[in-house]
Amino acid sequence: MPTKPSLPLLNRLSPAAWAAFLWCAATLSSIRAQFGIPGMPQGVRLLDAGDWLLLAAAALLALTGCGRLSTRPLAALALLVTGSLGAALAVDSVGLAFLHHLALDIALGVIVATRPRRTWAPAFVLTVAALPGHALLRSLLGLPLRFPHSADTSWTSWETFTLLSVIACLAGLSVRRTREYARELTARAAAQAVTAERLRIAREMHDSVAHSIGIIALQAGAAARVVDTRPDAAREAMTVVELAGRETLAGLRRMLVALRQPEPADGQGLVPEPAAGPRRVPEPHADVRRDGPAPSRPAEGLADVERLAAATTGAGVRVDVRWHGERRPLPPDIDLSAFRIIQESVTNVVRHAATGSCRVSVGYGAEELAIEITDSGRGGGSSPESGFGLVGMRERVALLKGEFSAAPVPSGGFRVAVRLPVPAGAGR
Repeated sequence: MPTKPSLPLLNRLSPAAWAAFLWCAATLSSIRAQFGIPGMPQGVRLLDAGDWLLLAAAALLALTGCGRLSTRPLAALALLVTGSLGAALAVDSVGLAFLHHLALDIALGVIVATRPRRTWAPAFVLTVAALPGHALLRSLLGLPLRFPHSADTSWTSWETFTLLSVIACLAGLSVRRTREYARELTARAAAQAVTAERLRIAREMHDSVAHSIGIIALQAGAAARVVDTRPDAAREAMTVVELAGRETLAGLRRMLVALRQPEPADGQGLVPEPAAGPRRVPEPHADVRRDGPAPSRPAEGLADVERLAAATTGAGVRVDVRWHGERRPLPPDIDLSAFRIIQESVTNVVRHAATGSCRVSVGYGAEELAIEITDSGRGGGSSPESGFGLVGMRERVALLKGEFSAAPVPSGGFRVAVRLPVPAGAGR
């Protein structure tokens, strides 16, 4: 059973977790001199009990804001800003720590990436106003605004923090557009899959129903003409009509059952793929069950060509089937498509060619399957540019990366030629 690949370590944390981590890192860095560690900055005022209490309250507000970033983003950002201001006052800093403001920028990027446009402007203003708000608060409290310039205080530049906020907005906007594009691609792929499935179902229904209806129409007409003079022949013709009707009804029922399934049985499509293996070939005049619908049988394939030829011959159009090469099992999709192509071609001969015979040639090559259906009829009854039958055949062949041609023969008649590539080792 395949296992789900684990995410990289840096991707396992959510943006809210990264914001909380950076805020805590900035706070610990600002109070590092309070623990008497050698090498730490000297001359820094030690925090009293009130400062520690203010710092604890600031941490609680900031971490609460990080926890609610995904549900109440503006309120979470306000809590994060308030916690950052409180931490700066507790450690008597003249400006916001760089990592504190970076945590605010992460929250801003999340808001831009996940929230509507009307939320972006307040979030941006709140983030950019954090540093001026800190300066105003210190001024109201009578605290000095800036110490002598050094490397430690150079990050308090408002221009630098504003640039970071703009970069956070651009990053969030990029993530937002990428997600929208991915959703659009997913929706388009789903629509294309539905369209392809509808075309597949339409081909299957056309190929299975059109041939049976053609046979039924011919047999019914023949029975009507000889019902008075040859009642036995009329009875045999009506038996064939009943058999073809029940087989068509059973095929439609199987297809409808597959369409009503909430999920595909094999995960490949709405209509189950044909199963590989031996097939039962029924006799053309088998006994017809009169107490219910025809039983379901395995998917059709080239093994059913002889049955198709016998049924069509019984309808008045003789079908001469010729096999070339060593017959062997084929992949189910190739086997079914080859039979459907022959079935549709023979149906076109019966309906359009106005001839009494046609020839079907099936050649098994080492790496391809060659199919040819020819007749000596009118030749113009099935133009390759008209009708759903030839369109469906062309689509089947294109899906299998094969070659398809259908055109009138100069000497009279019509010819359909197909070459389907067979994977190496198929049937061995």
